[in-house]
Amino acid sequence: MEKYETSNFVDEIIAKDLESGAVKGVVTRFPPEPNGYLHIGHCKSICLNFGLAKKYGGECNLRFDDTNPAKEDEEYVNSIIEDVRWLGFEPSRILYASDYFDVMIACAEKLIRKGLAYVDDLTPEEMKAYRGTLTEPGKESPNRNRSVEENLELFRAMKSGTVRDGELILRAKIDMASPNINLRDPILYRVLHAEHHRQGNKWCVYPMYDFAHPIEDAVEGITHSVCTLEFEDHRPLYDWVTEHCEFDPRPHQYEFARLNLTRTIMSKRYLKRLVDEGSVDGWDDPRMPTISGLRRRGYPAAALREFCERVGVAKANSEVDAGLLEYCVREELNATAPRAMAVLDPIPVTISNLDSPIDLDVEFLMPDGTATVRKATFEPTILIERDDFAVTPPPKYKRLTVGGLVRLKGAFIVRCDGYTADADGKVTGVSCTYFPESRSGRDESGLKPKGVIHWVGAESSVPMTVRRLDYLLLPDDGTKADFSERMNPRSAETFPQARGERMLADAEGGAVFQFLRLAYFSRDPKAETLVFNEVVSLKDGYKPNK
Repeated sequence: MEKYETSNFVDEIIAKDLESGAVKGVVTRFPPEPNGYLHIGHCKSICLNFGLAKKYGGECNLRFDDTNPAKEDEEYVNSIIEDVRWLGFEPSRILYASDYFDVMIACAEKLIRKGLAYVDDLTPEEMKAYRGTLTEPGKESPNRNRSVEENLELFRAMKSGTVRDGELILRAKIDMASPNINLRDPILYRVLHAEHHRQGNKWCVYPMYDFAHPIEDAVEGITHSVCTLEFEDHRPLYDWVTEHCEFDPRPHQYEFARLNLTRTIMSKRYLKRLVDEGSVDGWDDPRMPTISGLRRRGYPAAALREFCERVGVAKANSEVDAGLLEYCVREELNATAPRAMAVLDPIPVTISNLDSPIDLDVEFLMPDGTATVRKATFEPTILIERDDFAVTPPPKYKRLTVGGLVRLKGAFIVRCDGYTADADGKVTGVSCTYFPESRSGRDESGLKPKGVIHWVGAESSVPMTVRRLDYLLLPDDGTKADFSERMNPRSAETFPQARGERMLADAEGGAVFQFLRLAYFSRDPKAETLVFNEVVSLKDGYKPNK
């Protein structure tokens, strides 16, 4: 696949920092919360952080931000590790925010002793009222000026387990009049009696993300903390925490535009809703934009990395056409996927002048000029696609019609002599004559068929189920308030009567093939029977900017 240079302002920053001596080496991290499966949007961050570390001979940690036990699970941890490795990256270290809980407690107590944090008992409703608005400053809590001793005593009570959830919180003492609402005495710690997936019931207080994250980066020696643009307004708080907790050296946060794709749900919360409501067959449903779903569908890891490289790293949010992702997948599979013949919606074709089967050598050509030759059996009854026969053909139709000629891929030219249909007019069978002298590779018939179609033998082919897949969402016309109103009722179309070459029965789970004239398909690794999911179409009108 052709490579493209993409803009990357973080890359430029790192190069300057190394040149100036501001940093001696590069340490990055990918810090997901284990509260769901990763999706295509996370690929961008994974490729960026691991890619930068690789380019500059540095390290990249996989760190789980497991500070909210009510929503986190070991299942998600394992899936994330698998996704990162499948994408082609090996973490320098696999770490957990929960490993630093003692450090975070010590930092919180340091802030209390410095008069920079206090325990508050305002209710959530009161907190909201006191916070102010974007145009009006907030009001200070009546508890803001509690003594250091009282705050330490109350914080110890929070840690002891005697305080109920939501009864007390620890807040930073910064500036309730700040134009940046994130600095209006943000919450640092809350009481939460919930079992942690690694720590069990050891803790009943848990740090907020904005407090935990800079501490984690500082402890790990992260040199360039890269996150998405929604955290840009949180950077002053990030810097406040590392400064007043007296870390040296202090990490720095950089923000980049998150990935948004057309017709794609880019939220773990919404994806979880689809799973919980049974709208999809789990997190790895091949229609899901999760990395595990894309892997099950047959998307190559190399194509996802290429997609992220093409998208680049920008400072402004934008929406990327999902066609670019499909283009990258198609380009990769065009070069790597073996070719095969399969019929999704078969109609039987009787070869009236063929008495016994004929073994053929069928050549399948790859774009690089290499060819694979496989045996195929031309039988007295073969199967073709229903769409490849028309009683009344439309203009420029180049497939099989009554009285017309067509070449069967790797076999012979046939002429349609007639057909049968049921009471509703649906074709139930076709009768053809084949021309023995028209065998592919040594045609001496002089016949000029208009087109070539694929086929399989009725007896030698294997039964299978094929699923043609589309987006979960319909195009956004701007009138739907919730994504559930845009669900595509035809996101999956199943062909239970499909038949394929016999070699497809031996395909391993996840193996991808180009079914000639149809699309790319991958054998479903979870299905107990022979099932193939559509990966991507053969062609599309999308044209990437080069």
